[in-house]
Amino acid sequence: MRNLTKLVGTGLILATVTACGAQGTMATNPASGGDSVAPSGSISTSPSSVPKPPPNPPGKPRFEVPAGSTPVPADKVDAKALPSGFPHEVYTANGGTIINLRAEEGGCGHALGEAIEQTAQHVVLDLSETKAQTGQMCTMDLRYPYISVALAAPLGERTVVLKQSPPR
Repeated sequence: MRNLTKLVGTGLILATVTACGAQGTMATNPASGGDSVAPSGSISTSPSSVPKPPPNPPGKPRFEVPAGSTPVPADKVDAKALPSGFPHEVYTANGGTIINLRAEEGGCGHALGEAIEQTAQHVVLDLSETKAQTGQMCTMDLRYPYISVALAAPLGERTVVLKQSPPR
């Protein structure tokens, strides 16, 4: 009896593994001359059918530098007003009319960026964070997303001045 229980249990495990493995295989479609098709309910992953995500609009944080961004030279970034250790990676995109920069956020807050002054010599970007709602539990982590800020004109040779405001 003891061996029968082991035999039945092993048979059930093998049947389950075999059935689960068969779900991921391709089926043949006889109507199309034997071409392989994905089983119903699955998602095709061919490169042409995978939708590309829309480009992130200015202000929406992401954790990778947007494709096509160009680093702003370090001598054109003034980060003296930022706290020690605050990131100051700055990139341009879209012909210099978008600034992508590394910001800091934590817990329930989200990084914000705004161009508060644009002159012929410099662009001042104010970095801030949204406030957490009162009574809401938040994690105590720090994140460093890239945020985008739109400029009225291409950055060109202007200096990027970074400053930080209290959470809003």
